[in-house]
Amino acid sequence: MNKIGVWLIGALGSISVTVMVGALLLRKGLCDSTGMVTATEPFEGLGLVPVDAMEFGGCDIRPGRLRDVVSGFLRNPSGIDPFLIGSIEGELAGIESFIYPGVALNCGESIELVAGCDMCVSCSAREEIARVTSGINEFKSVKGLDELVVVNLASTEPLIEMGHAHRDLDALERCIDSNGFESFRPSTIYAYAAIQSRSPYINFTPSTGALFPAMVELAERNGVPVMGNDGKTGETLVKSTLAPMFKYRNLEVLSWEGFNILGNMDGKVLDHPDNKRAKIQTKDSVLPRILGYSPHSQVHINYVPSLEDQKTAWDYIHFKGFLGAKMSLQFVWQGYDSLLAAPLVLDLVRLAELAHRRGEAGLMTHLASYFKDPLGVTEHRLSGQHEMLMDYVSLASQ
Repeated sequence: MNKIGVWLIGALGSISVTVMVGALLLRKGLCDSTGMVTATEPFEGLGLVPVDAMEFGGCDIRPGRLRDVVSGFLRNPSGIDPFLIGSIEGELAGIESFIYPGVALNCGESIELVAGCDMCVSCSAREEIARVTSGINEFKSVKGLDELVVVNLASTEPLIEMGHAHRDLDALERCIDSNGFESFRPSTIYAYAAIQSRSPYINFTPSTGALFPAMVELAERNGVPVMGNDGKTGETLVKSTLAPMFKYRNLEVLSWEGFNILGNMDGKVLDHPDNKRAKIQTKDSVLPRILGYSPHSQVHINYVPSLEDQKTAWDYIHFKGFLGAKMSLQFVWQGYDSLLAAPLVLDLVRLAELAHRRGEAGLMTHLASYFKDPLGVTEHRLSGQHEMLMDYVSLASQ
């Protein structure tokens, strides 16, 4: 069986921990594959790499041992049975030696507080890229991996102003050589290192520093499949399902207000206004793209430490019907952030590896249903995006 590496950026975060714990328990038959789209019947003939064949490594800006993080995570209301963890302690210990120091270059004030001063020591952009690349290559070599997929699960970075270096590949290379740090975020370093290592790259975060046009061009040139941005796991998933209903029934949405509360490190980072703006941008963009107009809509995100990995979204939809009658619809979405995201990450790893094996490069637009702001895609209805994936599966099965 070929082995595939899964390199998780933010490896000590709650989503990454859930991905690894879930995969290890799946391997032992101690949990089922609920939540994994690729575990359903249409994907059976694709020859997707099994979860059993995945080896995990990655990086993080925070110090600590993976086993301690897992233990702390399980003390919170994570939904994971702590009695199962004893059976995978050996595997978790083996992963720890392949979690390397991450990148905190120009990461913004909120993430700097998480990283600590030691991680924010300045060096050249090429040195940072070389350091990340070295970790990736060492992991591949020691584990004897046939393929490696890099997944960005780090905290949301502040928005970055797009300039010439983000639109033109030659300009990007010159910017890297001249240490134009104002054009970089850590996600830029990670994406560049992954693509230059010929590894598929998934940006599961809203961070705009990862897959701008010049980076996508580099992926196309190097024959590497990439995709992002921002995993669609909760409120926006429901939005992309419900919003078409109003359009199909010719009901005018007057306002759509969303109120989100969440804990964990993601919530703490998003409590900073710079990071929050980046997240809201992807959550706010779905409605006008589906409805064809922009109703009054605001997304509110608040950090509630006691919720830990749980999150709650309350949405209030005010709409107008026949004879001008104003009506409303409300929904509440409650869930564990990491448990919603983890099976999707496993899906994306399997589908990215398949795309690379098939010789595909650049944006994997058939994966649009997995993202709030899918790059290169104009279809934002969940139903339409799912059809795109099924069309790809049908073609790849031939």
